[in-house]
Amino acid sequence: MSAPVNHFKQALKEGQRQIGCWCTFGEAITTELMGTAGFDWLVVDGEHAPNDIRSIRDQLVALATSSAEPVVRVPIGEAWLIKQVLDAGAQTVLVPMVETADQAAELVRACHYPPHGTRGVGATGARATQFGAVQNYIPTADAQICILLQVENRKGIENLDEILALEGIDGIFIGPSDLSTDMGHQGNSAHPEVRAVIADAINRIKAAGKAPGILGVTDEATQAYADMGAQFLAVGIDVLLLAQGARALAAKWR
Repeated sequence: MSAPVNHFKQALKEGQRQIGCWCTFGEAITTELMGTAGFDWLVVDGEHAPNDIRSIRDQLVALATSSAEPVVRVPIGEAWLIKQVLDAGAQTVLVPMVETADQAAELVRACHYPPHGTRGVGATGARATQFGAVQNYIPTADAQICILLQVENRKGIENLDEILALEGIDGIFIGPSDLSTDMGHQGNSAHPEVRAVIADAINRIKAAGKAPGILGVTDEATQAYADMGAQFLAVGIDVLLLAQGARALAAKWR
């Protein structure tokens, strides 16, 4: 019995567009609900949502029967955090604030077992192996791990080509809010200068044979990113969906 096939990784490799959404409540029940909505992928957000390894694990369990592939965003690119989420059963990891090729190379190594990486060999008793039931996990796991790196400031954009030259990276996610703020536009990701940088980055990512990804929180932004060629495209955030729907309903009937 081998590591499960990562259908999200496979779809990116085949050039298929994957539509996703952010899960930020930090609760298994809401993530389970999101898993019934029909998205291709869902981000379990460990950076800006109130998550720890236990709540991340619980949300992976909640999505186990969903067709939506879980993508776990770690709060920071540290090997020990990556090791924990992989052992908890994540097969796709999203790492924020990647700025250099050296940093990216270490993150790739953290996701792979020796001799090609530095991932600790301790999954035998963890959820990743179904607690020892997947006996052929270690020799087959690396091929099913999908590594997505976030480039979201000027330094990362400057080093993008060097990052893209590395093997083992499946996709690059452009963070429009951080990028626009770092460029001096204070979260205004719709600024023409920011949009031009994003469009150029997406073209460079595609030319390097990697999958470009991004998050849009308005229809206008999402359509613009789709037109640019974003392949794994997040189209909303669960908290905002609830907040906007609730406020609209209250206003309608008040």
